[in-house]
Amino acid sequence: MQRLAPVSFRQIRYWVCLFCAFSVLGVSLAEAQHKSNRLRPRYLSNEAPDQERGREIISHFQKLGLAGDYFFGFDLEVLPRRGKRTVVPGNMWGTRLDLGPTFRAEIASPSGDSVERFLAVNGPEPLTWRKIAAEQGVTEVDQNQLLDSIAGTGISLFELQMPFIYWPEFVYEGTTEIRGRAVHAFLMHPPDDFAAAHPQIAGVRLHLDAKFHALMQAVFLDENEEPERKMTVLDLKKLGDQWIVKSIEVRDEKTRDKVRFEVTRAALDLNFSAALFTPEFLTQEISPPESVQRLGW
Repeated sequence: MQRLAPVSFRQIRYWVCLFCAFSVLGVSLAEAQHKSNRLRPRYLSNEAPDQERGREIISHFQKLGLAGDYFFGFDLEVLPRRGKRTVVPGNMWGTRLDLGPTFRAEIASPSGDSVERFLAVNGPEPLTWRKIAAEQGVTEVDQNQLLDSIAGTGISLFELQMPFIYWPEFVYEGTTEIRGRAVHAFLMHPPDDFAAAHPQIAGVRLHLDAKFHALMQAVFLDENEEPERKMTVLDLKKLGDQWIVKSIEVRDEKTRDKVRFEVTRAALDLNFSAALFTPEFLTQEISPPESVQRLGW
């Protein structure tokens, strides 16, 4: 039998380096292709607006939040274009950790036979965990699951958590009007990992109130810049000296199905234990605080 020629260490190193170089090149080409396919901004004036001013506006928006911890009791009104209207109750406890705004939420299924609990940390590196009452243990939610419907309601964790407001790459498009109010428009570009998991979302166009820098609308766009889904803030409510979002509507632009998130009870200026906002604590059932007040119009 013919013996194979011995392979030197130098030859092995050559082929390993060549393989690594081609691997890195493949990743770089994929990233370059993704960025070349990005949506183009629609500037709202003849000249591109001041991008430094845009960065200041969105940075200010990202730092906004309620003073102290909070509790919201809410209803999810499921409004299919065809079918029966359903109201699903839920609760939310919120705080702000070093990593960013954080909330714990629980939502019943429309049938009422199960409850899903979530822990979401927003910010530049968002994290999410999930606990379904019928299942054991707490699982971390990955990118592929972010757009899944929660408890069959039609609303997703992506819409509740809104990680897109922290996407680092964006273009400031200028100012326009939404529902009679002046707004700043931003085209948010998805990170590579999100784009790979959800190619149907090519970008998110944010509209921020020009006076208060609060979110007015977020439109999820496909690769042809056609709206996939649209989130619109409908009402605000003042509690004491703080303003909260009273209701938000999420509409599927293809099916015209809608889900309306409406805060029905609230308590502000609270001080929760940090343990409440850990994945391990999702296995524990907790009650709303005693200071909750029911909201009218």
